[in-house]
Amino acid sequence: MLVESVPNVSEGRRLDVVERLADALTAGDGVFLLDRTSDASHNRSVFTIAGEHDAVTMALERLV
Repeated sequence: MLVESVPNVSEGRRLDVVERLADALTAGDGVFLLDRTSDASHNRSVFTIAGEHDAVTMALERLV
């Protein structure tokens, strides 16, 4: 079963941190980063990922 997840994180100013978060999401097999946006004004980043259920679950655990 394919699933999509759109986690939001409270970091949009330190782009090195945002990059590490994106790397954590895509570190495993079977997860695809479809989109990533950051807004420094609101200090928020939004990631869109998709993949098999278990792979997305593991990606979200790595993100945390």
